[in-house]
Amino acid sequence: MAELDSLDKNLLNILQTEFPLEETPFQAIARKLDTSEEEILTRIRRLKAEKIIRQISAIFDTKSLGYESSLVAAKVSPDRVDEAAEVINGHPGVSHNYLRNGDFNLWFTIAIPPNSKLGLEKSVELLGQMAGVESIRILPTVKLFKIGVKFDMTGDEAATAQTGSTGYKSGESFMAPVTEEEIRLVRELQKDIPIESRPFDALAANAGVAPSLLVEKAREFVGNGRMRRFAAVLHHRKAGFGANAMGVWAVPQERIEEVGQLMSTFAAVSHCYLRPSYADWPYNIFTMVHGRSPEDCEATLAAIAEKAGITNRSSLYSSKEYKKVRVRYFTAELEEWENQHALV
Repeated sequence: MAELDSLDKNLLNILQTEFPLEETPFQAIARKLDTSEEEILTRIRRLKAEKIIRQISAIFDTKSLGYESSLVAAKVSPDRVDEAAEVINGHPGVSHNYLRNGDFNLWFTIAIPPNSKLGLEKSVELLGQMAGVESIRILPTVKLFKIGVKFDMTGDEAATAQTGSTGYKSGESFMAPVTEEEIRLVRELQKDIPIESRPFDALAANAGVAPSLLVEKAREFVGNGRMRRFAAVLHHRKAGFGANAMGVWAVPQERIEEVGQLMSTFAAVSHCYLRPSYADWPYNIFTMVHGRSPEDCEATLAAIAEKAGITNRSSLYSSKEYKKVRVRYFTAELEEWENQHALV
């Protein structure tokens, strides 16, 4: 890991959680950190060049844009897992794909747009056939308790720290379909912004609107829940967080709400979901935990288990990253993939 001074660490914390939706956001960050805009721009360019910052852009709520999405678990023969992962990675809606320990060893996320000819279930079924998996399970979100990856770069937070809140703002209970204008703005706001004084100007020009309107709509997207946040995403290993564990829990039906809320208060938990269980998969609550080491992850999971009183659990660690990209919304690639692979 590159050497980071205190200004780097505080800057990274702000970029992950408090990016200002203003026409000159880096000036606002500079004021907050009592330094110059040029110093902030120089540091962010270096942090990107060192691959600590992956991207700075909008993080949209998939469902609010009309997309179907799910986590998917596949059971693949170990001698074929690389081949299967390559096939699955070819689908443009697959954003994350990992090899994990356990019988279900290939885990990926997929997002399907509203104009898909196949839809979610048929898309997953087709991918399973193409990849030659032994078994495949769709694990959609039944309830979202928390989502929001934030790595404490200062090192002040203990692995078992609790925040007292889930940190998640849900979208409006009813949301109208996105308009053509909103689609144009989504296509631009999902792009990695240029590291310059007025980063939204070029995006606004591409969308055919004034920068002030683009920023205003971005704030509106945050307010109504279409956008979860505008933030930096880090390469977590480069940032010093070399371990992540998917903690899966078999929680009694009558305790789901209580336990989900409790688990979400742990600072090291970035995602907490209720998902379906199956006869061969008894776990229904999923918590993604990040740490500087596997020991940190295990400490967090042990603390959760003690607080929640849940003993039927498992820790799934990723041993290989096959794909990790942002979902790109409203692009032509999905239609092209379906035309090429699906007999519809």
